[in-house]
Parts: sequence; structure tokens; C-alpha cells
Amino acid sequence: MLKSQLKTLMIDASTGFYRIQRYDIGKFWGPVDLGLHLSYKYNSLNFGTGILAGSIFPGSNRMIFTGISPNWHGFYISSMGGAGLVFDNLGINLLSIQNKANQLSVLYLNRIHGEEIQVELRPVDAEDIWKQGRGGVYQMMEYAYKEFGDRYVNSPRILAVGPAAMYTDFAGICSAPIKKNAITPVDTWAGRGGLGTKMLQEHGIVAVIYGGTHVDTDFRDRKVADQWFEDRYNKKLAAKDLEATTKYRYDPKFDTGGTFGVNFANNAEWLTAFNYRSIFWDTEYRVDLHKKFVINHYLKQFNEETILPKQQKNCGEPCVAVCKKMNDEFKKDYEPYQTMGPLCGIFDQRAAEKLNGKADSMGFDAISVGGVLAWLMDCMDEGLIEPEELGVTEKPMWDIENFDLVKSSMHNADLGIALIDQMLKPDGKIDLMLGARKFARGMAKEKSKQIMDKFVYTAFARQGWMVPNQYWTPGVLAPMGIMGKYYNDYGKVFIEPRELGRISATRMKKEIMLDNIGICRFHRGWAEDIMPEIIEKLFGDSECYLKAIDLAASRINSRNSSVFWESERNMDYVHTFFKKKYEEDQSNEKLNEWLERFNKDKHQASYDFWYEIHKGIHESLRDFPV
Repeated sequence: MLKSQLKTLMIDASTGFYRIQRYDIGKFWGPVDLGLHLSYKYNSLNFGTGILAGSIFPGSNRMIFTGISPNWHGFYISSMGGAGLVFDNLGINLLSIQNKANQLSVLYLNRIHGEEIQVELRPVDAEDIWKQGRGGVYQMMEYAYKEFGDRYVNSPRILAVGPAAMYTDFAGICSAPIKKNAITPVDTWAGRGGLGTKMLQEHGIVAVIYGGTHVDTDFRDRKVADQWFEDRYNKKLAAKDLEATTKYRYDPKFDTGGTFGVNFANNAEWLTAFNYRSIFWDTEYRVDLHKKFVINHYLKQFNEETILPKQQKNCGEPCVAVCKKMNDEFKKDYEPYQTMGPLCGIFDQRAAEKLNGKADSMGFDAISVGGVLAWLMDCMDEGLIEPEELGVTEKPMWDIENFDLVKSSMHNADLGIALIDQMLKPDGKIDLMLGARKFARGMAKEKSKQIMDKFVYTAFARQGWMVPNQYWTPGVLAPMGIMGKYYNDYGKVFIEPRELGRISATRMKKEIMLDNIGICRFHRGWAEDIMPEIIEKLFGDSECYLKAIDLAASRINSRNSSVFWESERNMDYVHTFFKKKYEEDQSNEKLNEWLERFNKDKHQASYDFWYEIHKGIHESLRDFPV
């Protein structure tokens, strides 16, 4: 019989006491709507799997994390590939960590066959561990495996945080599959939202090691699933999934694969580089630089080193997408290698690997730290901030006409590493304990508002902030209740702002639908379409499930404290997008109208555009839509 309850292990980190709480499916459906309930009731960090974990559906073993984010300052959802497969062996659906351990500790969870779950909190000297061996999150995983690994019948999984969780508000949580008694280099992340910071600063946990041998009843009938897919798509499940994940595996249209390969092959006219300065360039100039710097070098290296030798892995569950594109120990995803690549003036793989490797080992959300580094480099290059004010000695090499792809890139990577070091010292020059937005505000008040105007981020409540996803489109700056993920439109089509708000609201509900059932969004090509039908067949009430998604979205939006753009470059980001679209189509009357308004008064037009998006969002995410 399939699951009828969501079993949640509630742990009080301050005492070590724990209990199992059961919630009927129907009242709650998964880690998002239950996590939302627990987050506001206990201020807990929650993570777990969807009700299809362990099933035959590909991508169904995603680990979903929820909590009140110290980075965003609102409820946040982050997710991690594959980590749910081992978690399912604990025989629970969710873990909720409440209160704070008296000392920084490793949390041990194990369940052998039908026995009770074993729970132990072991105090550790985290800073000492982070300095040893591989360093940071990687060494913390090694420590946990060395101390507890021999207690498991099967390979466990480990979640870990690094120094970024102690010194900043935007640390991620890292994990990696364990095979043949070794932690693999295929790291997976719940990066966005700073939930790694929450795990350490609010709950005193630096690592969680878990696993077991518990077996429950999961849906494994491939013949039945194939029939459902053939009825809908005239293809079996495996064939449809293979089609839907083409981009993440290998796309013959671009002769490359993965988010890195396909996005960099396809963004010549839309390249964002040197802290978004490229949005001000002529399209022809962007295309020319993209060819010289990206196609002929940065992407070429990736294709030769990763795609041709087929250095690709999965996240820890069987999956045809094999989306983890590797070069030895370095995993190549588009957004980290974009923010700590072209956005920082880095166009060489060795330099990008060096900077990304540093940021990852320290446990940062890679997208956010890359955005912060690019902004600080821009300010130094413009003379708004002197290097010594940030604890470094060099300025970036951002002279495009004299740019050496190897030497200049490595110089900028080394500068990025020096800046990161300043973020991770108790007396460092870059104090990000309360976030980059507050740090920027302080620098702007002390020196010049131009400093703040070069920082591209979305603002939430008084101190919340988020570096946007790396797509040049107004949707990534929308005033949604959760930003930094894909709970918004991120296409390159001009959409009127009111409609953009409505479309983003719809996108949010579709993404939550997948997150709440633990399905990886890389499989959304079929999952968004057929999953309600699967819920209906297996659990008998897809209408109730979809209503739960609508309610969760409305509850998140009811606390939407988005703040109008504080940075002028945000306004420029939208304004130049309109100019770019006007080059492509001068007959679009609404586009022409908005471009004219921005040309006339950029600030007033930005207010109007932002609030129109806001209206579309709110009218779409009401408990009782009009």
C-alpha cells in the first residue's frame, strides 16, 4: 500500500529529544506545504522527500529544504538532486530540526531494518575540521563519513556546511553520492536562500549523515507507468524522459550539452559580463566578444574536456539526464560558471575552476557570491572603492581591448579568492553577516550611492536580498514572494508587466507542484503535464493536491515583502532589455510604449513597470481569485 501519511522526525537540537509526528496525506502533501506549516510554527529547518521517492519515476528523489531564510528574510524553498534516495531508507518523509544545539554538532541518523531510528548529536570543532584535508564542506563530509560511516549497512549520504555558514547569510548545503566507500566529487547543492547559514547559526548543526535499510512500499510497476505515458504521449516513460532531458545530456542542435554548454552556446546576443556592463554594449560588439572569448575559448575548453570524453554523472539517482558535467573534480553548471566566469571577467576554465572551487569548498551559494564578487570588482575598477578598503591589493583586469584570456582571467580569479578570504574572517574587511545588501547600503552611505547602483539584486523586507538567476530578462527581477529560483518567467519574449506578473505566478505554482512531490525540474517537460494524473491514479485526489499547491502559493505570497529596485542597474537591466527587443521587432506597440517611457524617465517608468508586475502577481495568488 502506498503512503497514506507523511512521517516527520522532529528533533530538538538543544536537548537531542526526538519524536515521530504523522500527518495525513490530504491535509499536507509533501515537503513544501508541510515545511511551510512547520517553518512558521517552530522556525525549523525542514528537509525531506516527496511521496514518490523510491519510485520508478526519474528525478523523483530530490531532497527539498524549507525554512525562514536568513538571506531572503522570508520563507524559502531550496532543493538538492538525488539526496532523497538514501533519505527514503530512513522510512520517513521529512526531518524537522528545531531549536539550537549548545555546541556545533554533527547529526547522525540511521535505521537498520525495522528498528527505531538512531539519533545522535556529536559536538565538533568545525573550524578545525574545515582547515584540514580537502577543506571546508568537503572535509566536513569526510569527517562525518570517517566517524560514522562504518555504522551503515549501505552507503549513507552526508549534508554539510562550510565557513560561509558561520560568517555570511548566504551559505548553501552541500552533499555528494558515496560509492565504493568514497565520497565522489559529484557535489550537489541546496544553494539558494542561505539555508546552510540557518542550519549552523540557528540550529548549531554543521553536518547531517543519514541512511538505513528500511524498505517501504513504493510504486515500481513499470508496465502500468508505461501505459499511462503511451496513452498520453504515444511513448513509454523512458523514451519520453529521454526526449525531455535532451538539453541536460547532449543537444545535437548546439553540439554540446548540460546547462553550461547549451546556455553559453546560445547566448551570444544576450551575454552578461563584467557585472552586467555588457547590457550597455551594441549587440554586434557582444556577439563579437562572445565568439572570441566564449565560443573560441571558454566553451571550447568545456566541450573538449567534458563533452567529448563524456565526463558526465548523475546526482545520486539513476537518471538519463546525466546532468553533472565534470572535468575531474570540477562540476560545470551554467550559473556558477557564469557568475564566477564572464560576470567577474573570467573566460578561462582553469581560472573559473579555481574560483568556483574556492567558493564551493567554503560553502557559498555560488550564484550569489559570484554576483557579489562581480559587483565589488566593478566598484574597484571604477574607482568607487579602493582595494585596500576591501582588504586586497589589486584591482581587476577588466580592460577588454587588452584582455588576455588566460592571464587576465586568472588575475581576476585570484582577486575573487582574496575577496572571499575577507568575507570569512572575524575581522575581515567585507562583513556579510547581515548580508550584501546591508553591506552595500553602508558603503553607499559612507562613500557614494553609485556603489549601491552597480549591485544587481532583488530586495525583500528590510535586509533580504538575492542575486538573480543569470538570464537577461525582466522576470528575474520580478517582485515575487520567492526569488532566485525559477518561480518566475525567465524567457526572452517581451511581456506586458501585468501579464508578466500573472505568468510568473503560474510558473511559481507549477514549480511548487514539482517541488512538493520531490521531482527534479529537469524532468518538467513531462512532469508538469502528467503528474496530476499520476497523483489521481495513485492517491485518488489530484484536485485536492492542486488546491494544496494553490493554497501554499497564496500563503507564501501573503507574506510577500518585495521592495522596489534599490539599484539603478536593475532599472538599466530592464531598459536595455527593451532596447534589445526593439532591435528585433519595431512593430510591437506595447514594447514601443514602454521603451519610450523608459527613455523619457527611467526611474518613473521603473516604478510603473514594477508595480504592474506586482499587481499581476497579487491578483493571481489570492486565496479566492476574483
